[in-house]
Amino acid sequence: MSALTWSSYPAIDAWYEPGAYGYGSIIFQSAIPGAEMAISFSVNMKPVSVDGDPQERLLWVLREQLNMTGTKYGCGAGLCGACTVHVDGRAVRSCLTTLASVAGKRVTTIEGLSANNDHPLQKAWIELQTPQCGYCQSGQIMQAAALLATNKDPSRDEIVAHMDGNICRCGTYPRILRAVQRAAGQDI
Repeated sequence: MSALTWSSYPAIDAWYEPGAYGYGSIIFQSAIPGAEMAISFSVNMKPVSVDGDPQERLLWVLREQLNMTGTKYGCGAGLCGACTVHVDGRAVRSCLTTLASVAGKRVTTIEGLSANNDHPLQKAWIELQTPQCGYCQSGQIMQAAALLATNKDPSRDEIVAHMDGNICRCGTYPRILRAVQRAAGQDI
């Protein structure tokens, strides 16, 4: 199936809805409530096609239909970051991202960050025993991975600014900061 385009589905209206911390979603409203369609994209470099409502949030598609439970539900409003995944390399809140907005795109979850949990961030998280309860950690790692993909040697202030909006209820922020610095190859 080809990617969803504006002209493919004339019965759908769409608009951009800005979200917290600069995140936003394209919101699709079907002229026929509850109408489902096949939407194709890739998850962790594997093609998938999902029959669903274009407004369905990516978080629920990942968890309930694709059984990718590493992505966590936190607040449902894009404010905590527990559900952070990458869409075409960019960190997004999957609780705000619609199924239709990922048509034809690459989605990467914590399960797909590395084949053997050997991403530098995952290794640093383990070495420094970063998590306490661990619930927010997949979102923290995915947010940090987006930073290191574009900035190999971020300053402390750049890390803090980039991670702002990813909430850790246990307060392990100093350990998260050290783990990102270690993954970036900085002496800590």
